[in-house]
Amino acid sequence: MTAFIWDLDGTLLDSYEAILAAINQALRNTDVPFDKEAIRWHILATSVKDFFEKIEKETGSNLKPLYQTALPQFSGEIRLLPGAREVLDWAEEQGIQQFVFTHKDEEAHPLLERLDLATYFQEVVTASDGFARKPDPEALYYLMDKYKLNPDQTYYIGDRLLDIEAALAAGIQSINFLSHPESQAIEHLGEISELPFL
Repeated sequence: MTAFIWDLDGTLLDSYEAILAAINQALRNTDVPFDKEAIRWHILATSVKDFFEKIEKETGSNLKPLYQTALPQFSGEIRLLPGAREVLDWAEEQGIQQFVFTHKDEEAHPLLERLDLATYFQEVVTASDGFARKPDPEALYYLMDKYKLNPDQTYYIGDRLLDIEAALAAGIQSINFLSHPESQAIEHLGEISELPFL
């Protein structure tokens, strides 16, 4: 049986503007400059956690709590990416099992409820569950083992190189917005239902 394991930020959710706004808020009243595009590229290449660890190493200031306090102020700005609900509906109609593995903390659960997405997923694995961060495949192994997923028919769908690397490390398939020789590249979510191998 086919299974989709979804990333959230940048894959199903248009959330980077809200994340960047919360980072901007956290950096106010500090000497750390807010270079929006540089920060965007940093968090896309690594993670928000890595960004704040880098800032702490450079300045000695732990600003992540300020970010975590600011983020709920901007979570109302998080929207679905075009085609997200349609592809989730399509996958449900096809009998595809659906899961989430995200670096988001526990805020992922109320966010999925607010966007009326929670019922699509058999399980949502977040950073709060304590698994190693991507590209470590620990959380993917957990889902594969618990739900007896077939690696040849299990797809991790994401938007960053970290997501591709996690899929490859877990021995499962990858669908991604990035072009990579070992991943099926897409430009928009609607293409998933047209992929010939599903």
